[in-house]
Amino acid sequence: MKRIVPLILLLFCVHAVKLTAHRSSAHRSSAHRSPLTAEPQDTLSTSSLGELVVSASRWYRPGEEQPVKVSRLAFEQSNAYNPQTAADMLGLTGEVFIQKSQYGGGSPMIRGFSANRLLYSVDGVRMNTAIFRAGNLQNVISLDPFAVSSTEVLFGPGSVCYGSDAIGGAMVFNTLQPRLSQDRSPVFYGSATLRGATASSEFTGHLHLGAGWRRWGFTTSFTASSFGDLKQGLHGPEEYIMPYIVVPEYSMGGEVKDHVLANSNIRLQTPSGYSQYNFMQKVRYAPSERWNMEYAFHMSRTSEYARYDRHQRMRNGKPRYAEWNYGPQEWTMNHLCVEHKGENAVYDSLRINLAMQLFKESRISRNLNDPLREVQTEDLDAWSANMDFSKNLTNNVTLSYGMEYVLNMVRSRGEGYDVTTGEKSVIPARYPKASWHSAGLYAQAEWRVHRTLNLEAGLRYNHYFIRNDFSTVGYDVPFAPLQSSDAGSVSGSAGLNWRPLPDWLFRVNYARGFRAPNVDDMGKLFDSVDGCVTVPNPFLKPEYADNIELGISKRFGPYLRLDLTAYYTHLSNAIVRRDYLFNGSPTMQYQGEECLVQALQNAAEANVWGIQAAVDSRFARYFYVKANVNWQRGFEELDNGQVSPSRHVAPLFGRASIGFDNRKLQAEVYTAFQAECDAASMPEEEKGKTEIYAKDANGNPYSPGWITLNMRLSYLILKGLHLHATLENLTDRRYRPYSSGISAPGRNITFSLTYNL
Repeated sequence: MKRIVPLILLLFCVHAVKLTAHRSSAHRSSAHRSPLTAEPQDTLSTSSLGELVVSASRWYRPGEEQPVKVSRLAFEQSNAYNPQTAADMLGLTGEVFIQKSQYGGGSPMIRGFSANRLLYSVDGVRMNTAIFRAGNLQNVISLDPFAVSSTEVLFGPGSVCYGSDAIGGAMVFNTLQPRLSQDRSPVFYGSATLRGATASSEFTGHLHLGAGWRRWGFTTSFTASSFGDLKQGLHGPEEYIMPYIVVPEYSMGGEVKDHVLANSNIRLQTPSGYSQYNFMQKVRYAPSERWNMEYAFHMSRTSEYARYDRHQRMRNGKPRYAEWNYGPQEWTMNHLCVEHKGENAVYDSLRINLAMQLFKESRISRNLNDPLREVQTEDLDAWSANMDFSKNLTNNVTLSYGMEYVLNMVRSRGEGYDVTTGEKSVIPARYPKASWHSAGLYAQAEWRVHRTLNLEAGLRYNHYFIRNDFSTVGYDVPFAPLQSSDAGSVSGSAGLNWRPLPDWLFRVNYARGFRAPNVDDMGKLFDSVDGCVTVPNPFLKPEYADNIELGISKRFGPYLRLDLTAYYTHLSNAIVRRDYLFNGSPTMQYQGEECLVQALQNAAEANVWGIQAAVDSRFARYFYVKANVNWQRGFEELDNGQVSPSRHVAPLFGRASIGFDNRKLQAEVYTAFQAECDAASMPEEEKGKTEIYAKDANGNPYSPGWITLNMRLSYLILKGLHLHATLENLTDRRYRPYSSGISAPGRNITFSLTYNL
């Protein structure tokens, strides 16, 4: 059955081409835009009553013609809420749940999946790397919300377009594009923003400048932010209060005397502050109407920042760590995009993406009163190339196809540093020296059968290769120092859109996504729990997700739209940690101890199902009501054969708002909410994290439900000058989103001034 479905999809595509190849292709449908001509419409909202154009499927086309659910957030919408990070920006959709382990960053959860089972893309460039792990990821912190023109979220498997990791969904970030002049006069534009927030003593400055001529365009964006320790709310669980702070004290030639002091301000989450800057430079050249070329340089750097949830861990009645920080997280990208409107026998439009990315991240930890500070650093080079083609075979059939190649090169090192003697030592690195290759071919056919019916089918073949060199990890390994693995995978999709009446829309879609093993899966050697050691498994194969989605949308004139989506996802060959036989033995000697051997294996299944509901109403000329509610359930296999609620399945959550909107003034009252996850519903993996959860009457960890009341105001003071003010958490509630290790801001006033040239 697993092989039959992809074959059926392939036959569908071939049949569609054969049916239409002999027909005239002189007439081109205006409904299918090329990347060259179909720029995103930044004024439309996620749930706008009007039609929107999306690019989350890699090829631009009207959003309501897609058989899958896609949400879109324009810059003007997100900017009015003053989001701190790109993760906070995603949370504004009301359809993406955001987990946080520290103040900076944020890990999106989509339909029960997170981390390396979600795909990140910036301007068509894959951001997922070979060391993306299964735990919560904070990498989205690298993106600057001020430089993002629009954000699109593709729900469900998107592997046909994006390859490995697009199991739960894909998040597509489109950044600011240089403008061109439409006549001989140059155009100059830009903006400047100053922003502050009370809960974190934030100060942010942003500058955006651009200039354009008929053929050349330039745009520059720079943002610098400073955040102090985050203040949580007054009313809520006492377990969220950390009553102590650790003040390190040591000196060269002396001894370590870390001080555990009473927290003088129990609402202040210390340490949690950090700073960050982002820079983007783009150059655009359009020698003719058929050609468009763009070079982009991105740079992001954070300060060292604390992993706050680790600072809450105790051992023997005292804090376990004196230090547990992420080192400066750095990201740079050089990106060249070439687009051509060809209208030849091979394509009508062509887009080429070439990118080189450099990532650097590190972990810094030191136990309480221990002189040894351990630093593990990873450097990763990511090279990628994409060619995407689109061809209107007839007036009703469009074929989109392409190819992709990705190369990740990983370098990792571990260094110990004695803070009292200055002596350096080699400690185990997190990863070996490794390379990860991925190559894919993909195609997607869209057939407009009737003005009321669209069919779509896609197919992708992907092959990956991993090479790990364990001779570089800093210690002897009891297995072959060189290991390699490769395998192929097939994914596909098929769906339809049917509009039986002008006010009704039905969507049905099947999609298979996959995640190929990466270096984090196959290259780590570490203690998983006391008495156990995890060893690499070179026999890992891809894991697969099969998803069925049903969607219904109903419009009631120009005033109301209801949208309902139901989905079911089955994850097979899931990569999980299980007991393992190493050289025929269930145990091995590791660091002088006999340890139980474990390894990541394709040994589990998981199921996730849920409903997403949205309401969008314009009940008067300037007034609107919007609401999003997300309900989901999921279970995964444990190593003992039993099942547990899935770790990344968030409790019921959503947003609701009522507002006023005209050209000069925007005012809104909105709520964000999450239902309780009681002790019985807690995943087994979460039950041991007692430091981040509240306790019920029986002393068991659970995640309390919460709801916040918020207000925002945007006002055009004078031409070009905008005021944005947000009052968050009016009731000063102390709460934590599910699985988060740090509380959300208490009562918080965010204030910003923006001047547009």
